Amino acid sequence: MANAPKFADVKVGDELPPLKLPPVTRHQLALYCGGSGDHNPIHVDIDFAKKFGFKDVFAHGMLSMAFLGRLATSWVPQAQVRKLGTRFTAITWVGDQITVSGKVTGKREENGEKLVDLEVKCTNQNGQNTLEGSATVALA
Repeated sequence: MANAPKFADVKVGDELPPLKLPPVTRHQLALYCGGSGDHNPIHVDIDFAKKFGFKDVFAHGMLSMAFLGRLATSWVPQAQVRKLGTRFTAITWVGDQITVSGKVTGKREENGEKLVDLEVKCTNQNGQNTLEGSATVALA
């Protein structure tokens, strides 16, 4: 992680360096099952997924949310993240290549902290947002 930006240097409209991820793989989903404890077969068993009308298995929503967390912590240390929220807007399929991006939407001081509000999102290779959310980080 690079040095965290300073509050005085950040401006509304600034964009965070995007995080371009490799395509989502079945192996990644299996590892996430083990790491998260979420063993829902819809994420790893193609026959199970097809039984419920899906074309294939797909990523856990919380895996995609973790991508947003990676973006925030690539910009500031984890201890400076105050809030991270999202809404899921589309399925992230096996093979999707996700780009995580963020933009500064506000700056404020609250309870003695200098806070920066961010708009964050995950976008697939087709330009479709799969997650849209917000984050708040504290800066020096």
